Amino acid sequence: MLKRYIFLLLLFFVWHLTSHAQQFIPLWPDGKKPNTNHIPVKDSLFNERIWKVATPGIYVLPVAKADNTGTSVLICPGGGYERVSYIYNGFNFAKWFNSIGVNVFVLIYRLPNQPDLTQRELAPLQDAQRAIRYIRANAAQWNIKPDKIGVMGISAGGHVASTLGTHPKDESTIGDSIDHFSYRPDFMILLSPVITMGKMAHSGSKRNFLGTDTSTTMVNKFSSEMNVSAFTPPTFIVHALNDSTVKVQNSLLFYNALAEKKINACIHVFPQGGHGIRVTENPGSTELWLQLLHLWLKENGLMTPIPFK
Repeated sequence: MLKRYIFLLLLFFVWHLTSHAQQFIPLWPDGKKPNTNHIPVKDSLFNERIWKVATPGIYVLPVAKADNTGTSVLICPGGGYERVSYIYNGFNFAKWFNSIGVNVFVLIYRLPNQPDLTQRELAPLQDAQRAIRYIRANAAQWNIKPDKIGVMGISAGGHVASTLGTHPKDESTIGDSIDHFSYRPDFMILLSPVITMGKMAHSGSKRNFLGTDTSTTMVNKFSSEMNVSAFTPPTFIVHALNDSTVKVQNSLLFYNALAEKKINACIHVFPQGGHGIRVTENPGSTELWLQLLHLWLKENGLMTPIPFK
């Protein structure tokens, strides 16, 4: 226990020194944010969670040149589509990714229950598509590989991520140079994800995401297991069997759909962990999940270091 605590302190110290203050980049130019009715909304932050997002954007947490693999991941934090838990579900995981040479971008996406949206269900997807495009367009600036940009989603953020990886339709074009870049992620990592809007849906996420329109058309359109195709990238899934918040069937439905479409994917369902699988101090065998993720990234050729110059 002491050794692990010391390791975490050292990891945080090194990460703090190398990351400095996290740079925040707005995703949309002034006056170009799509899907808005122009009702004024202010960014609302309370208790390390964002409850209203007026300025969707990305926090940039790059890796030092000597450790850089060129791989990067866009993290979509959870929060039941009611809030964005960007510290707990974002920066905490960023420290681990940075420690293995993976660059991180934490997405602050608009929440579908905000009053400033014309189509509530499209806003998180639009922000995620734009974020991948922006990262790919500026890959040289961060010394990252444009063909090794993935997405990670936790809880409701898993729905944002899986929607990004299952919806080929362009929802984020605004007529600038970034439109020319692909918004398809090269891989997906889903942790305790909300996947379906159907029978096994997380009720809070479904309510906040769809509102009153729970028609079969909308449920099917935004149930990620119903939309897997050749567009969907290789996927790594982790869930706990005793998750009483987001039922494990969400991950099982998605994995089965991936397998049916012969998408490169793996799933790890651990007996314990609930809806709070963390970076460290997980119960029992759940503690192995990041080791398994690291091996999966290696297995898929995502951990080759860039030669240091």
